[in-house]
Amino acid sequence: MKFGKEFASQMVPEWQEAYMDYDFLKSLLKEVLRFKQRTKPPATPGGLKRKLTLYRAFSGLTQRHHNPTSPTSPDIESQPILVNSVSQNGSQSYQTTFLMSADEGGEYELVYFRRLDDEFNKVDKFYRAKVQEVMKEADILNKQMDALIAFRIKVENPPGISFDRSVEMTRLASDIAASTAALSAATPSGARASKTAPHLEAIVESTHGQADDDDDDKNDEKERNTPIQEAKAPKPKNIMGIRPAPLDVLDRVKMNNTLETPRSTIKGVLRVPNHTDLSFSRENLRKVEEQLKRAFVEFYQKLRLLKSFSFLNTLAFSKIMKKYDKITSRSASRSYMKMVDNSYLGSSDEVTRLMERVETTFIKHFSNANRAKGMNILRPKAKRERHRITFSTGFFAGCAASLVLALILIIRIRKIMDSRGRTKYMETMFPLYSLFGFIVLHMVMYAINIFYWRKYRVNYSFIFGFKQGTELGYREVFLLSFGLGTLALACVLSNLDMEMDPKTRDYKAFTELLPLNLVLALLIILFLPFNILYRSSRFFLLTCLFHCICAPLYKVTLPDFFLADQLTSQVQAFRSFEFYICYYVWGDFKHRKNTCKDSDVFNTFYFIVAVLPYLSRLLQCLRRLFEEKDPLQGYNGLKYFLTIVAVCLRTAYSINKGIGWRIIAWVVSAIAAIFCTYWDLVYDWGLLNRHSKNRWLRDKLLVPHKKVYFGAMGLNVLLRFAWLQTVLNFKFALHAETLTTIVASLEIIRRGVWNFFRLENEHLNNVGKYRAFKSVPLPFNYDEDDDKDD
Repeated sequence: MKFGKEFASQMVPEWQEAYMDYDFLKSLLKEVLRFKQRTKPPATPGGLKRKLTLYRAFSGLTQRHHNPTSPTSPDIESQPILVNSVSQNGSQSYQTTFLMSADEGGEYELVYFRRLDDEFNKVDKFYRAKVQEVMKEADILNKQMDALIAFRIKVENPPGISFDRSVEMTRLASDIAASTAALSAATPSGARASKTAPHLEAIVESTHGQADDDDDDKNDEKERNTPIQEAKAPKPKNIMGIRPAPLDVLDRVKMNNTLETPRSTIKGVLRVPNHTDLSFSRENLRKVEEQLKRAFVEFYQKLRLLKSFSFLNTLAFSKIMKKYDKITSRSASRSYMKMVDNSYLGSSDEVTRLMERVETTFIKHFSNANRAKGMNILRPKAKRERHRITFSTGFFAGCAASLVLALILIIRIRKIMDSRGRTKYMETMFPLYSLFGFIVLHMVMYAINIFYWRKYRVNYSFIFGFKQGTELGYREVFLLSFGLGTLALACVLSNLDMEMDPKTRDYKAFTELLPLNLVLALLIILFLPFNILYRSSRFFLLTCLFHCICAPLYKVTLPDFFLADQLTSQVQAFRSFEFYICYYVWGDFKHRKNTCKDSDVFNTFYFIVAVLPYLSRLLQCLRRLFEEKDPLQGYNGLKYFLTIVAVCLRTAYSINKGIGWRIIAWVVSAIAAIFCTYWDLVYDWGLLNRHSKNRWLRDKLLVPHKKVYFGAMGLNVLLRFAWLQTVLNFKFALHAETLTTIVASLEIIRRGVWNFFRLENEHLNNVGKYRAFKSVPLPFNYDEDDDKDD
């Protein structure tokens, strides 16, 4: 793989604007090359030139005394560039002076070096700022570790039990000294980097790439001294004479009540003071350790990405300068890379030293000094794509397609649709099996979303907050959806009889119970506590679902309201689930009849079930309006309130069938649909911006083809008004249940399209703010006044 593509693939998605713009610099060099080819065509064939070069190299006639970058050469005037450090507004930057601007075509090279300096100063400034951030976080974690160690002493040796205080204080001193050594940053800014290698994998380029990306880089790793294998970082110095924090450090510490529950929310509304005093129990110690463990893991991941940022950019500058030397036949790379090595980006080793110290602290305090266990937690292995998942996905997809074909052939051959029992079948069995169709379609749309999120490098796992290494890929989601589809279609074929047995005038009870058994099996798998069938993802889904049900008692996060939006597109699935309860609890399945709609209780819940997803979303908007004081959340809540009214009126019309209900339902539904469409396009997708450089779109787009966005907007408007069928009663040669299912399926497809652009907009917002890490709450809160006194 060419370096440019490999460089782009290894970028932190949220930091991509801070990386060196390798492609643009490469395009500037191509302009230099084109100018040289126009003005100085080769006088001799390329083969003769190459032979001459090889001959001179092996004959020793290379004229080393004219090499301007040779360490023994004093001829400074022959150097093509001079790089100087400039201080502006208290910040250090670098400026390259091109000494050959009078040469023919020198203006092209001058533009190249100006842009090269801009890119390097941008990278160096960003890296310096991020290192300062992690140093501050390291100081905070250091204080947290002091409190944790003292907390452990108090828990393991309560006041009622006598113990040798000198022994315990000695152990406390050693523990705190170790933690301080592990999180201190003694290296000054701009210090010269040690000769140890970064903990990074070298980029391996394809040997079959183009010549301009390969020939000039053959000896790059040798000249840059970049190792291929990971090397150990320098060991921290033995810190002597550190005064350990005494046990009274706990007198200045309070507990952070970071675990949010409905009870804590109610207390906050009633202004009941939270209990923040320290309670020295093993349960609290376990919670504190778990919180700090997560904080260390997240902090370590940030350090790894910072180190990768430094290494990749340094390598990119080396590659682009090698390319410059090759095109211009100059020797400027050595001088420029000497400046890069001496800069903060190339010489600072704070991140490398801090990584080693974090490893030491984590292994000692959170993995019982087991290095292998600790490093597996700090550096989880990337999830490998398994061939059996791909094979199983294809197998179930083939089974599902075969069953669909068999179902169509059986219906045609046996002329089932002409039988007398078809109407009763559509009113009873079809709503039962349509539930699985809605679920499978939504999962297929989600798998397609994952595929395109990955293709366009949308960091969906970070946005949703999945635990690293546990997020499902599109293959896994396809496997689950096709597996469920195969089971559902097998049940449909087993229960396809339309007529009752003429002898018993009844149906086989076993086949009537097939859809119920399949639903129960799905619920059992969903709540299965064992570590099988993607337990982490199942529990994540259940947690978000519980937060949606309990809205607004939980703080609203993106996974919660994203799931609530998905549920608003599954109204018909919830109604099918309600029909399950009615059909089997009231015993209608024994005679395959539908008496549910004759019940006032069923009709009442028919309204409630349809409203619940929108009500949950409305309560989430009100919670965010109360906390964030953002008026947009109020308008968003108004959108869901209008939708609730429209759904209730359409449901009332479907039951009563009056002209008055029809007009009211049509008007309110139209207003709600227009409002929702505008909100989707402008706020959720960030489109319809007339002042954007991409007219009516955003300034930044991930999909290169603009017509995709306009097509998605048109499709969203079209599918938003699919409800017109339920009000205007267009005449189709289809059963009412079939039409209802088609309209519900169109809404699921609309939601699937909405998902991609909604998350794309969220990703771009994170990119604009460089948000690449989730904040982890810390267990202890230090009294700042006491710290200042100290």
